[in-house]
Amino acid sequence: MDLYGILGVDRQSTAAEIKRAYRRLARKFHPDINPGDQASAVHFRHVVEAYETLVDPDRRRRYDAHGVDAFEVVSEGRVEFEGFDFSRVAEGTQASTFSEIFSEVFRQGTASGPRSEPGADLHGEVTLGFEEALAGAERQLTITRQAVCRTCHGAGAIRTAEGRCLTCQGVGALRWARGHMVFSKTCTACAGTGRQQQQPCAACGAGGVTARAETVLVRIPPGVADLARIRVPEKGHAGRHGGRPGDLYIAVHVRRHPFFERDGDDVRIVVPVAVHEAALGAKIEVPAPDGRARLRIPPGTQSGQRFRVRGRGAPSPQTGKAGDLVVEVRLVLPRIADERSKELMREFGRLNPEDVRKDLGN
Repeated sequence: MDLYGILGVDRQSTAAEIKRAYRRLARKFHPDINPGDQASAVHFRHVVEAYETLVDPDRRRRYDAHGVDAFEVVSEGRVEFEGFDFSRVAEGTQASTFSEIFSEVFRQGTASGPRSEPGADLHGEVTLGFEEALAGAERQLTITRQAVCRTCHGAGAIRTAEGRCLTCQGVGALRWARGHMVFSKTCTACAGTGRQQQQPCAACGAGGVTARAETVLVRIPPGVADLARIRVPEKGHAGRHGGRPGDLYIAVHVRRHPFFERDGDDVRIVVPVAVHEAALGAKIEVPAPDGRARLRIPPGTQSGQRFRVRGRGAPSPQTGKAGDLVVEVRLVLPRIADERSKELMREFGRLNPEDVRKDLGN
């Protein structure tokens, strides 16, 4: 049987041309237009079969390669056109338009059982202190997630004594009609045998997953920054019908520190320095994220000047390499109350008469 010849198209015809030819022949040979004409009914069935094959790219390639022999074996779930039943009165949804009829037929033919669905992601959050975020931490979170059903192990059904298939009532096939056309397909619940050895799992409602509380250990790497997200693979909702589980995403909140401030992988701190230390130079100790650090203040240091202590900042979560500790100097004037100190400050001014506001202009 030449399917191209039935539709009156050539082998190079596009899908649009095949559809146009199909609509033209349907208007000519449809049984509703030719009541009682068995020859038209048979020809119309061939038109439907040709259209169903050639409009599908995969089936068309198989037909082009192997001819009608490629379709002699009916695969599980494929829709078969059984003919016409003119004793039926087509009303309401049964009197669908021709395009509606076949769009439904094609949907029924492709629905050969539940498809796997990936699980949804879950989201949570944790709060850490500044030092905890730099050192890394572990947190245990209790989450409620859809997990694989322990009764049916995710299958959605459990084995029982063999009995009649309730889906097809033991027939092995499902039949339905649209208008005067009758269709059938193999019952996927029993694989066409009409017998079943399993039943839907009552524990999960045949979905294969149930809600369950679970404690998850979240490992937070050293150096994590505020508002970072930690991914815990496959700790989201379980997938349905064997689908991949979702992931758990944890948003990290880091509390502010009294005097440390994060700047990328660097840690900044403002350190008070006395006037005589800044003027004469000094060696001082300053706080660092991992303890104390020694810093040399050179003579003539100005307020706001910054110094770096290499490798004493925050570790990078990606490389593990630490940033720097950035120390900003802030001069602190002494509270002078006695006359001796005042006289010394006046003497200092006379010996150092530099105009510190000269850059401001007149």
